[in-house]
Amino acid sequence: MEKTRCAWCGDDPLYVSYHDTEWGVPIRDDNTLFEFLLLETFQAGLSWITVLRKREHFRAAFDQFDYHTIALYSEEKIQELLQNPNIIRNQLKIRATVTNAQAFLKVQQEFGSFSAYIWGFTNDNVIQNSFTTLSEVPAQTVVSVAISKDLKKRGFKFVGPTVVYAHMQATGMVNDHVTDCFRHKEVQQL
Repeated sequence: MEKTRCAWCGDDPLYVSYHDTEWGVPIRDDNTLFEFLLLETFQAGLSWITVLRKREHFRAAFDQFDYHTIALYSEEKIQELLQNPNIIRNQLKIRATVTNAQAFLKVQQEFGSFSAYIWGFTNDNVIQNSFTTLSEVPAQTVVSVAISKDLKKRGFKFVGPTVVYAHMQATGMVNDHVTDCFRHKEVQQL
């Protein structure tokens, strides 16, 4: 029997797999939270499937998403990334990734972990939504606006409220699987 899924994933096998196994699953690991922050930065203005298709290339190009290493990238490394045809070669986004890695480390120092910081905006709880259609799902919320403002104040780049909300969805801070999607209840129970 065919499973009912959120309409946004369509039938692309990569998208379906991402939807079925990752999207909306609560993440509290700083390494994975940074990976999604990096990917969401590059996604800004593009489709998520474009980034997903390049994910492993990003992983290789950005030292397995190691924010300690990325925070120390030299101009030479930035220029190397700008020449890499396997990733999205946007100079502002590449430079923002280095800046964000540096800011990420500062947040860790202040809060003990980035996870403690970001999940603090939801009192360490998943926001359980009950949308019945994709059109009901917002592009941003009061919480994503608050996080965006605070991240910007801390020096992060490419973290507008829409990018932050996409990050919240991807990392399971909100459950935005529509109610008839088979993952809605599964994610709700995590």
